[in-house]
Amino acid sequence: MSAKLLDGKSISQQIQQELAAEVAVFTGQTKVEPQLAAILVGDDPASRVYVRNKQRGCERVGIASKLYRLDDQTSPQELLELIDELNHDAAVHGILVQLPLPGQIHEQQVLDAVCPWKDVDAFHPENVGLLMQGRPRFIPCTPHGVQQILHRTGIEVAGRHVVIVGRSEIVGKPLAMMLAQRDSALGATAANATVTLCHSRTRDLPSITRQADILVAAIGRPLFIKREMIKPGAVVVDVGINRTESGLVGDVDFPSVGEVASHITPVPGGVGPLTIAMLLRNTLQAAQLQAK
Repeated sequence: MSAKLLDGKSISQQIQQELAAEVAVFTGQTKVEPQLAAILVGDDPASRVYVRNKQRGCERVGIASKLYRLDDQTSPQELLELIDELNHDAAVHGILVQLPLPGQIHEQQVLDAVCPWKDVDAFHPENVGLLMQGRPRFIPCTPHGVQQILHRTGIEVAGRHVVIVGRSEIVGKPLAMMLAQRDSALGATAANATVTLCHSRTRDLPSITRQADILVAAIGRPLFIKREMIKPGAVVVDVGINRTESGLVGDVDFPSVGEVASHITPVPGGVGPLTIAMLLRNTLQAAQLQAK
């Protein structure tokens, strides 16, 4: 493989060190301890792992965390009542509802119920609207992780063609908005891209992905992006995390794509650790905003 690995784990550790210092200063000045409340409904193994990793991240940077475990028969009303209680709890600064939710619960109704000032995942319509206007309160965690991993490895986005495969509300759409903006939290070089957003109805997908200077795969289909879909020298960011019989794999056929790409993120160890780091940053920012 000739591509250079984009090591999300080491970048995440660097960001968490920065955050730990910021949290210490904030707590020292305000006597307020930032706190994240995580809600886990059901017993999905992957969700348990994600929540545990987020709690460990909180511990590393000095953010308090509390986990609310609900069984998979929890009613929508019970979950909404818990969210309302946390919305009104001044000691809680960020609320995380771990997805997916059981079938009897309407996901969007639950996400809409989280107070926008405590919506550290940035899923609430108010926060999505602010992001669209280029004045975000919180930046969505995984898209921000993608932006950070590119920025901190010296890969400029401005003026380049970014192709995103996947139009989810969590990754594809917000990332497209962020990269097309005139500016970003990381400066103008981390934005100002020409963005193409592809999806299941895109015709002749390989002809479009081969135009990408930077390709972001976020579709949840294991090893879908093949070598012949990549322009030689392109940067490839793999957001996918798929559990298969052979272990965790991304949306990108890593060995073959790595032979033609200039840079590539591994799975695991790529974007995933950055997602957690950005959640921690949003939690600190929520505490700062609520302390004003």
